[in-house]
Amino acid sequence: MNFLMPHTDFLPEVGYPFSLAGEPLRPRVVTADEPGRHRRAAGELVGLSGLVKTFDGPQGPVRAVDGVDLSIRRGEIFGIIGQSGAGKSTLIRCINLLERPSSGEILIDGEAVQDLPDARLPALRRRIGMIFQHFNLLSAKTVAENVALPMRLAGRSAWEIANRVPALLELVGLADKAEAYPAKLSGGQKQRVGIARALALQPEILLCDEATSALDPATTLQILALLKDVNRRLGITVVLITHEMAVVREICDRVAVIEAGRVIEQGSVFDVFTRPRTPAARQLLQGILPALPSFLRERLLAAPRGPSEVILRLQVAGQAALEPVVADLAREQDLPVSVIHGAIDYIQEQPAGVLFLALQPHGPAQLARAVAYLRARVVEVEVMGYVPRAA
Repeated sequence: MNFLMPHTDFLPEVGYPFSLAGEPLRPRVVTADEPGRHRRAAGELVGLSGLVKTFDGPQGPVRAVDGVDLSIRRGEIFGIIGQSGAGKSTLIRCINLLERPSSGEILIDGEAVQDLPDARLPALRRRIGMIFQHFNLLSAKTVAENVALPMRLAGRSAWEIANRVPALLELVGLADKAEAYPAKLSGGQKQRVGIARALALQPEILLCDEATSALDPATTLQILALLKDVNRRLGITVVLITHEMAVVREICDRVAVIEAGRVIEQGSVFDVFTRPRTPAARQLLQGILPALPSFLRERLLAAPRGPSEVILRLQVAGQAALEPVVADLAREQDLPVSVIHGAIDYIQEQPAGVLFLALQPHGPAQLARAVAYLRARVVEVEVMGYVPRAA
């Protein structure tokens, strides 16, 4: 028997939905006529509508979450990204009601849960696992005991615990660490224990609160690969908050950008990376997309001064990233062009990147024709300035 899945016979490959009473549910069409249930977007598991969370501050009320609308689909990895203080952690804590919203609606599988009485919160939270930035392991308990703790608190049988804990440790790659204590583990191993513990009660939803922020880059990639594997193998919906675009790029299907408690941009990871519409999104991308080297940026002039090259920044995506756009420009416009910096990467299996070109146009008219030609073929073209040509 597979102890990673519930002991039921209903479609385990699409996850394992439970009602708040703890009973397994078969997939079905929900109508708005059912008491306590609401119409929702196709495939939606988590829906937030007009969500507001206000705290009392020294100078009056502060809206940490300000009218957020989100629809998170069953089985996806959804990223919520923003700078520190943007309201990400408060938003994610509202989903499992660790923070009660001040107003608005939270739908879990079509059921409004924001006003649940305290007596029903444990049943809700059994459906929602949570991974924390700083692991929150009990130092006096072994790895196996930490993983078993949620099951013991939920009153699960000793038989289930004895069988499920080893299976979970095998899933996260820690089968040989069952009797170790947290002090003997690396940061990545501690986070693996946190993931196993979050999966102990077979949740539908896994909330990750800056789960990789305390880890080094290599370990971060390992943990992200594990989360992606958990999502694909168990069908668990993952909601991941972070301030790192690299994390979003690595595993998320869709992303929402949050600033000052508001969602200012959302869409597929590819669209947000290649066509950011807001300054906040562009700022978050600065560490991901190639930038003009500082020694060249410092030499840029607003207008040509003697023989000069004009520096263009091209953002490319999709098929255009694989086409010989630069070579075609040079040939068709009879224009000397050099690629001086840049890179093409793959986001959600689609090519995208940034290229910096140095052009030697014969006057403003030819430059204008070249820019128009490029704008018809790539996502974005920016004339950055002029650099005096070497003698």
